[in-house]
Amino acid sequence: MVPVTILTGFLGSGKTTLLNRILREDHGQRIAVIENEFGEVGVDSDLIEKGDEQIVQMNNGCICCTVRGDLIRILGELKDKRDQGALKFDRVVIETTGMADPGPVAQTFFTDDEIGNYYLLDSIITIVDAKHAPQQLDEFHEAQEQVGFADRLLLSKTDLTNEEETKKLVERLRRMNPRAPIKKVHFGDAPLAEVLDIRGFNLNAILELDPEFLTDLDHEHHDEVESFVFRAKKPFDGQKLEQFLSGMIQVYGPDLLRYKGIL
Repeated sequence: MVPVTILTGFLGSGKTTLLNRILREDHGQRIAVIENEFGEVGVDSDLIEKGDEQIVQMNNGCICCTVRGDLIRILGELKDKRDQGALKFDRVVIETTGMADPGPVAQTFFTDDEIGNYYLLDSIITIVDAKHAPQQLDEFHEAQEQVGFADRLLLSKTDLTNEEETKKLVERLRRMNPRAPIKKVHFGDAPLAEVLDIRGFNLNAILELDPEFLTDLDHEHHDEVESFVFRAKKPFDGQKLEQFLSGMIQVYGPDLLRYKGIL
């Protein structure tokens, strides 16, 4: 069976940084990457360091709901190409959007027979932004689910918090998910042994916590979160762009969850 790692975490936590770390390592394995972004235009896929990896994009929807059917289709297509010898890969890494509930993604490997018989869900790895996690966990159900379903919790950006803040966050994470080990990471510098082939996902443990896990296909979503894309055919003026972004931050402040782009 082909092992699958689900890489999740809230917006800006450092998922793509960790993914690049995995792809750079000299592990000798071919990896198929499924990249999901919440917005209409994919940006993170352009930030992934491409080698021999197969990169598949899923845009304009959350992998746990509107494009979940696409996930099943893509996994099926990867299977067919691998069986036909048209594509070679040893494992799959799924990087979810920061607004994804990983539960329905994990369900895919147990509710679809063809997918479940071919792929093995190895683990759910959750990146937690130490600086912003307290507020995110207070306000967003998705952030709570990402922590709750994790088989490993990787704590990023601890250089932006003091020891007391980090300690309180770790204690909170342990209360939310006592079974998941917590490791600090710096710019995705996590040992591969903490990320791949850990056989961390335990369906029985999940069913003990949520007996309806395999039958409950509905989940909560923060419907007020929206994405906006601005395209320009002409080059940006760097100074004006900086002024515009500064104005956005002043007006929207903490309501602006993430902004990113390629110039």
